[in-house]
Amino acid sequence: MLMTGEKQEQFNALGEQPVGKLLMQYAIPAIVAMAASSIYNIIDVFIGQGVGPEAIMGLALTGPVMLLTAAFGAMVGVGGSTLMSIRLGQKDYKTAQDILGNVLFMNLTMGLSLGFILQVFLTPILRFFGASNVTIGPAHDFMTVILAGNVVTHMYLGLNALLRSTNRPQKAMMATIGTVVCNCLLAPLFIFVFHWGIRGAALATVCSQLIMLMWQFHLFADKSNLVHLEPKLPNIRWNIIKKSLITGLPQFLINLCACLVAILITRSLTQYGNETSIGGDIAVGGYGISNRLVLFIVMIVIGLNQGMQPIAGYNYGAQKYDRLLEVLKKAIIFATCITTTGCLACFIFATPLATLFAKDSPALIQQAAHTLRIMVATFPLVGIQIMSVAFFQSIGFSGKSIFLALTRQLIFLLPLILILPHIFSNPVNGVIFSLPAADILAFLIAITLQAQQVRKLKRLIK
Repeated sequence: MLMTGEKQEQFNALGEQPVGKLLMQYAIPAIVAMAASSIYNIIDVFIGQGVGPEAIMGLALTGPVMLLTAAFGAMVGVGGSTLMSIRLGQKDYKTAQDILGNVLFMNLTMGLSLGFILQVFLTPILRFFGASNVTIGPAHDFMTVILAGNVVTHMYLGLNALLRSTNRPQKAMMATIGTVVCNCLLAPLFIFVFHWGIRGAALATVCSQLIMLMWQFHLFADKSNLVHLEPKLPNIRWNIIKKSLITGLPQFLINLCACLVAILITRSLTQYGNETSIGGDIAVGGYGISNRLVLFIVMIVIGLNQGMQPIAGYNYGAQKYDRLLEVLKKAIIFATCITTTGCLACFIFATPLATLFAKDSPALIQQAAHTLRIMVATFPLVGIQIMSVAFFQSIGFSGKSIFLALTRQLIFLLPLILILPHIFSNPVNGVIFSLPAADILAFLIAITLQAQQVRKLKRLIK
């Protein structure tokens, strides 16, 4: 299908408009969307207020399962959208059209199969993660509903990634904000009015995503857009599926390693917490609260990544390396500002932030505030490391992106979690301090590889 000059021009702007203006145009909606998405954590506040601290501690155990499902969804969404950006930069509009159908096919099949498998083995999985008799009930109730709607989550996230790569970052932002607004309306209704407890919180999340998924389908059904859905079965192309999965593999490994780390952390905190006066459930709950607050900062940086990737991918495909380097420079500066600000805010207001989630449990509040301050200690360095993974991914350097994704989580963090508890007098602190220690080491690797790549790109500039 031939595209009009006007439709092609909307993508040519990625290689022509000022880089700073483009980065703001793409990054701000993505940042707002990801920050809004992090407000999903407000349902944790509702759970803490309406169900109780036991539910909050149980919810902390669902983190590894959520990360596992996110790993598969991100591999498809990020891989497909990156491939889409590169093809649009090359003006290969036919392949870009096929990518849309293939991403939908992958999200559908993967979302259904993964949700079913995890649902079958949910109880032993949660026990393996360290669930006690107190926390197994709420954790199981929450994940049963979430996994039932897993296919909705996958398709919603996949289409949102494609909205950004097809020059509609504002629409992607609106979709994300829409899910947050719906969730904030439905969660208190289901919890406080209908008294559905933690299942109501999970149902609010799934319903919110389903509502916005319908809107995304409406947007992609518009034939006036360059890339749109057609009223026929998609043209399944295994080369597109293969390239999408390979390109998205770094993001998959990031989430998979995060899942492994989360499993080891929850099991270690349960073990060492029970050996001390802290208690296993309190140690895990404190980490769960802190991790949700830290995730808010990380999600903002990921939003910046999402705004950067279509611009970087397009200009790399168009061989405009000077613009590519400018995008990288500005993105790293912004990422560092975000993580530094987040570090200061969490360190200063750790106790008030923890109190939002557990007002009736002083021990849980104290442990969460202590954990949060340790986790954000090296956060000014984290922005560069996250941005480097996204940059290499956006220009198709999957090997380097995968390596950087593995350095913090697998190469550094996992061994540190096993070693540091035996060095610290309080082994719980040893588990927590492994996080900032891994950040420092991963930062050093990231800046080394990034400097090498910058020198190579500078030699290609004519």
